[in-house]
Amino acid sequence: MEQEEEHSRSDNCPICLSPILQESYLDQCFHKFCYNCILQWAKFVPSKQYSPQQSFVKCPLCKRKSSSVIYDYDGNSFQQHLINQNSDTSNFFTKAHKYRLQCYYVQSGNSIGNINIMRYWKSYKYRQPNQWLYRWVSREIQALIQEKDVDIIVHHIVGVIDSWRRNEPKGCKNSPELKQEEFKKTVADAAKPFLRGRTDRFVNELEMFVASELNIEAYDKVYVNHLGWKIPEINNDDDEESEERDPLIPLLSFSDEEIDETA
Repeated sequence: MEQEEEHSRSDNCPICLSPILQESYLDQCFHKFCYNCILQWAKFVPSKQYSPQQSFVKCPLCKRKSSSVIYDYDGNSFQQHLINQNSDTSNFFTKAHKYRLQCYYVQSGNSIGNINIMRYWKSYKYRQPNQWLYRWVSREIQALIQEKDVDIIVHHIVGVIDSWRRNEPKGCKNSPELKQEEFKKTVADAAKPFLRGRTDRFVNELEMFVASELNIEAYDKVYVNHLGWKIPEINNDDDEESEERDPLIPLLSFSDEEIDETA
């Protein structure tokens, strides 16, 4: 039984945590990932001394540097993607998008600043629409899947949330804890076809945002301050020369020394 569970885990991508789609391998360590996941890692989760032109990617698991990704191996031939051979990032992907993507590689904890999630549920604030929800979800989905046109996905997720909120039976006596669980399951079911292994984290992030009752700009400032990052575009500090700090608690980084290592 344990061997079956271990085999099942080995078939999951270490980045998205879901069954691997389009198997790919780093050319030095041969650790296995989804093809799109490892390309996204190479582009948007760089080392501290990152240069847009760097021609290698550090393996998320062992930190060994590879210069290419091997994919579409059929036993006789394979395709090879050289790291950053096409390094131009789409114009839509802003520093704010990059910051949100990086948030998914750190442990945010159960609370951000003074945000009290259970107070949100116990005060029935969930019955009120959130005017910033559509824009927040849109940016979140764009960051996670690196696609600009996500309107269909966002319409679906936000529509499901609005329908859940409006269709609460009158005189409903369900406990706040039960309503919270129902909400999270509803959102997860709507988002999972698009976000796969990132679904649970997305649901938690969405709950944190709506519970904050802040607009996007204010929420971003609270969030990055909690993580200890320095992002001028988010913080609007006077010191424009400030650099971003790496995540405090990287999920797939093993030590600060490994993060700081450069070519």
